[in-house]
Amino acid sequence: MDAKVAQAIEILQQNHFKITKQRQTLIEIMSQHENNYVDVTQVDSQMRANYPKMSHNTVYRNLKEFEQIGLVEQIIKDEHAQVKYQCDVTQQHHHHFICTNCGKVEEVEMCPLDFFERQLPDYEISGHRFELYGLCADCAKKAHTV
Repeated sequence: MDAKVAQAIEILQQNHFKITKQRQTLIEIMSQHENNYVDVTQVDSQMRANYPKMSHNTVYRNLKEFEQIGLVEQIIKDEHAQVKYQCDVTQQHHHHFICTNCGKVEEVEMCPLDFFERQLPDYEISGHRFELYGLCADCAKKAHTV
């Protein structure tokens, strides 16, 4: 078993989830998407190919639960939910650069929250998400050589 899958299963157990074949398969599918977001419908299709009797609701509910315990991340892009495997389950607070061409995701280490907190001194910020979009180095290089 892959080390990341084993770590995810351990996190599920720590959060009192029953480890089923379906959940393990879902973790294995998601672990293939550590560096890019994938449409939830694609994950659903893969799961239902493995387990034809599984409902859409079961897949979506498990992904939502995985998000709540930090195993997957979710964004909405063009009105479609997309998920990716959490790139670092030990550090849940982080931000991303997302390539608009190939979908590659890179973690951004700096967090701009301090900047915004200084502008809103009497406000209580309950959460935030910071994402940068553009072309990754490979796609930018290809775009300039065409």
